[in-house]
Amino acid sequence: MNILLLTVGKTDVAWVKEGLELYRDRLQHYARFTITEIPALKNASSLTQEQIKEKEADAIERCLEDGDRLVLLDERGRMFRSLEWAAWLEKQLQGSSRRLVFLIGGAYGFSPRIYDRAQGMVSLSPMTFSHQMVRTVFAEQLYRAFTIMKGEPYHHE
Repeated sequence: MNILLLTVGKTDVAWVKEGLELYRDRLQHYARFTITEIPALKNASSLTQEQIKEKEADAIERCLEDGDRLVLLDERGRMFRSLEWAAWLEKQLQGSSRRLVFLIGGAYGFSPRIYDRAQGMVSLSPMTFSHQMVRTVFAEQLYRAFTIMKGEPYHHE
């Protein structure tokens, strides 16, 4: 199974990039994990929030393929404890989808058509994180889930 982390907007924060690279390298031991950054919109200040979400949706849809299983990282998504997250992820990986795509949206969230396209929503916390920081937090949680699935000693409970 291939796993894609799709993000709206790029990051230039060094520690975010370093953390993301650390966990991307670690994840390669378990699955093909890739990251695709969709560039932020140009001249977004002249657009409404709804127009921004729709234009971002166009860019998101161009990155998706038939058969992808799309999971939104969204504050209204399901929250998991680490063992529950690992069990949920393992079930997703056993499905028939070619790629499991996790999506971090832009500052205003997702358009209704992206919510309609998604097969699930996951929340990392009831708190709000910056869109850049979420990348590293998510990658670490993905790595943690794989180590739990493999019975490795990274997670302590």
